[in-house]
Amino acid sequence: MSEVVLQAAETLNKADAILIGASNGLSIAEGLHLFADNQAFEKLFGDFKEKYGLRCILHGMGGRWPLEEEKWAFWSRLICHYCGQYRPTQVMQDLRAIVGGKDYFIVTSNGEGHFALGGFAPQQIYEVEGTWLAMQCAQPCHNALYPTLKPAERMVAAERDGRVPADLLPRCPRCGGPMEIHIAAGHRQIPDTGAQQRYEAFLRRYHEKKLVVLELGIGWRNQLIKAPLMRLVAQEPHAAYITINLGEVYIADDIQNRSFGLDGSVSDLLFLLRKACAS
Repeated sequence: MSEVVLQAAETLNKADAILIGASNGLSIAEGLHLFADNQAFEKLFGDFKEKYGLRCILHGMGGRWPLEEEKWAFWSRLICHYCGQYRPTQVMQDLRAIVGGKDYFIVTSNGEGHFALGGFAPQQIYEVEGTWLAMQCAQPCHNALYPTLKPAERMVAAERDGRVPADLLPRCPRCGGPMEIHIAAGHRQIPDTGAQQRYEAFLRRYHEKKLVVLELGIGWRNQLIKAPLMRLVAQEPHAAYITINLGEVYIADDIQNRSFGLDGSVSDLLFLLRKACAS
């Protein structure tokens, strides 16, 4: 086991709390690749690929579907497969073991809900770009969010030829208009102010304490999560920074002396960190 992994594990073990930041690299480690035209995509969306030229999951998530019946056929399949059928992976089990009994918070741009489905407390997760597991009025005429999994299961069961029956299409319970997946609502997305406030309270609680930022699968250009996390470490004199990514590890100059860059597979390195933390 490399020296840097052992040092990172020692830092995690000494931490007062752990702040986890995660993006697409973690999803890929779990087998969910939003950008790939791979076997999993072909199996789930091969008919949409042939009919509409769909190139990947992300293409479908941002697509302008001709009909609501087809849009919801795409989303209901996606939600049922990657959320409804999800079981905690080895990656998620290793991450939970690393955190152990320490206090933690999770900030992620991933919207598939795997952290909560994998055993982390929903109240300690901030999904900054929304979630697949909630929908909202497309307008929106009000700020409530509604669960998607049960409606998605009903739509998948009734789907025929890539379309959901019109009577199963989600409608806003107040205005009767169309609904939108929370993560796909764009500039109309209802903000999760509660999660943001809980995140800010966590940061206040561990101000000037031994906070470890554990960053998983975030590219160097990421301004939504990576850049703020590095700034946080720079401002907190007792904080440390651990970043794990395959082929792309970037650490700002002003926090180099309190940081560990682990270049490799997220799944492999989390497994090694778990072993090192336990030894």
